[in-house]
Amino acid sequence: MSRLEFNVQSRAQTVLEGLYSDISRRLISGPVGLCPVEMTAALVRLCHAQSCGKCVPCRVGLGRIVDMLDMILDGKGTMDMLDRLERTAKAVSESSDCAIGFESADMVLRGLVGFRKDYISHIKTGRCSEEERKVPCVAKCPASVDIPGYISLVKAGRNEDAIRLIRKDNPFPVVCGFICEHPCESHCRRTIVDAPLNIRGLKEYAAAKVGVVPAPERLPSTGKKVGIIGGGPSGLTAAYFLSLMGHDCTVYEKRQHLGGMLRYGIPSYRLPREQLQRDIDCILSTGVEVHTGVDVSKDMTLAEMTEKFDAVYIAIGAHTDKKLGIDGEDSRGVMSAVTMLRGIGDGVMPDFSGKNVVIVGGGNVAMDCTRSAKRLGASKVTCVYRRRKEDMTALPEEVEGAIAEGCIVMELAAPDHIEADADGNAKALWVQPQMISTVKRGRPAPVKANKPLEKVDADIIVVAIGQNIEYDHFESSKIPVEWGCLKAKADGTFDGMPGVFAGGDCVSGPATVIKAIDAGKVAAANIDRYLGFDHKLTVDIELPDPALSPLPATGRVNMIEREAAERSCDFNLMELPMTDQEAYQEASRCLRCDKFGYGCFRGGRQDKW
Repeated sequence: MSRLEFNVQSRAQTVLEGLYSDISRRLISGPVGLCPVEMTAALVRLCHAQSCGKCVPCRVGLGRIVDMLDMILDGKGTMDMLDRLERTAKAVSESSDCAIGFESADMVLRGLVGFRKDYISHIKTGRCSEEERKVPCVAKCPASVDIPGYISLVKAGRNEDAIRLIRKDNPFPVVCGFICEHPCESHCRRTIVDAPLNIRGLKEYAAAKVGVVPAPERLPSTGKKVGIIGGGPSGLTAAYFLSLMGHDCTVYEKRQHLGGMLRYGIPSYRLPREQLQRDIDCILSTGVEVHTGVDVSKDMTLAEMTEKFDAVYIAIGAHTDKKLGIDGEDSRGVMSAVTMLRGIGDGVMPDFSGKNVVIVGGGNVAMDCTRSAKRLGASKVTCVYRRRKEDMTALPEEVEGAIAEGCIVMELAAPDHIEADADGNAKALWVQPQMISTVKRGRPAPVKANKPLEKVDADIIVVAIGQNIEYDHFESSKIPVEWGCLKAKADGTFDGMPGVFAGGDCVSGPATVIKAIDAGKVAAANIDRYLGFDHKLTVDIELPDPALSPLPATGRVNMIEREAAERSCDFNLMELPMTDQEAYQEASRCLRCDKFGYGCFRGGRQDKW
């Protein structure tokens, strides 16, 4: 008889691992609006099934937790049961032998704090607390764009109608087709089958297939005037919707061109200027008046604006740089990402030919600077980041693209000081090696490693660690400021300042374009209500009925970029659009949740807002 045998995986184990993969995809695509108590019960039950059974807290305690959760979900729970549930979970957490027990118990304890109102609602009413059940991708889109609707129009070849439908909620369909961070894809239910839809790519395809799509007809004039400070995505969004409602809008922009960080923060290889102008021209066609080169803190004060206009919207964005706070930062050759990208936005290209360029930071702005430096002729480009590469807040495709173009990502390196030569020119960035440590706020925190400082040769150092808000003038005008941001309420208003609203990066801090657009949309609706109206913006587009044919598992169509060696030499658009064949196949993968599943709740899609 043989002493040993080959370790061959059984058929049962193979099937079980496939089930684990299916469960993982379902968890990833978990939509907004699910009952958190029911989800907790399902996850604890899964953990209980994984228990080896050797320790009592895990074997018995998790089973008891599941029993109590089931009683609460069946309407048989009591308020006293919440205390017993908490005590049991604490006991399992503190005495279980392995992570299967104490991590699942901790999950229950966090839920008792995070969604306690849902537990109470189940006990008192027999159902979950009221949650708006939207189509998952729409729920994750900050601007609530009708995503299944416009995808169905793309599939039908009605791309102009697709753009019109997007503009009901977002006046920047062309821009978002190129640079949106597509949070909608994170909960696409197609993930249950194979992979999420390429929603951003389909938007880009629709915009590329059409020419000028006229804005909707403006409603009758109300005689009300609204002043908007800032011509970025948030300010222009508010102007667009308010103008369509019949209000007279005037935008004051400090720079010579509109667009804000869309123009002065995103390089043209990601967002061509002529494509940005397409959306801006549509917004201005609604009758918006514009004054560029106007600094409200100097040329026209907030007090003067509140006297001149019936309402004022502050959307100044975040356009000043943050400092590293290290020695040598004032050396020549050290610049901020804001300064660098603003110059590129104005067509003033810095000459980095043959130079060593170092970028400090790990976000999308840092990646924009890194990839731009390569296109500006730098002989070597290094992005220095104090965490790991996988912890970067930049989109993974941006990091991968930079590396493919020949840029270096130096991870776990914290800036210590900048070395300058005798003439005050930067010559090197010295960094302190880091090591990864405990998880804080969802990411492993870096700590100082017991290693000597490392030298990174540099002729140019670009600091891309975030932006600040120029709030001094508004603070002196009695606008409340907290942590460097204007402290507006959730509806964009301020206590004791009727008619003054604020939104976008100046309130939230630097965020994504789609969040700034949502802030402008919220401001427009609330300003309209403040002015005494209740306009409803709708769009008269009949959507195609979903096909009832089977939808087999199909691979996702990803966007393709030009060859790295080619695209890294110019600022031309790096991304290639989908073909007609690719767009049709990708649009055909949509499960049409607006008609099936979540779309059946509460009347389906939102036709107006």
